[in-house]
Amino acid sequence: MTNVSPRAWFTGCVVTASALLLTSCTSGSGSANAHKTSSPPTASASQTTTTTQEKKLTDQAQAALAAVQGGTMIEAGAERVTDGIHTEPTLSQGKSYKLNLVCIGSGNARLTFTPASTGPKADVPCDQSVVQQRITAHKMPVRIDVDGVKGSTGVIAWQIDTI
Repeated sequence: MTNVSPRAWFTGCVVTASALLLTSCTSGSGSANAHKTSSPPTASASQTTTTTQEKKLTDQAQAALAAVQGGTMIEAGAERVTDGIHTEPTLSQGKSYKLNLVCIGSGNARLTFTPASTGPKADVPCDQSVVQQRITAHKMPVRIDVDGVKGSTGVIAWQIDTI
């Protein structure tokens, strides 16, 4: 039996989940009422290139987060900048956590919390730098939103750790 560190296991899970998510988000599922065509649908070259680029950016973002030492991971993920991050993690009231964010692409994203007392608003540049934010859950539930600024593109990866 091989022992795998929790961080390595988590990174592998996130990479796999991200690949599945990106694949499911970009593949056409059709509908029961869709018009039939004489030839089967095929992925365009630009769609395939976009999927490959998103996977590469996701891998880079997750590697940047894996390089940051932290406590025990509570929740993590990766999303397109255009989709943003919208999560309500299960946090313990009165406890402090560290939110790590990295955006790879172009433009900026904006981090906000609800309630606002959880942590300060922050800009997240899409320049591969890791932004760390200390957050404290004062009231429940806590909502974390990271939205891309108009025209921004790329991938945002995030992780919440205990302190």
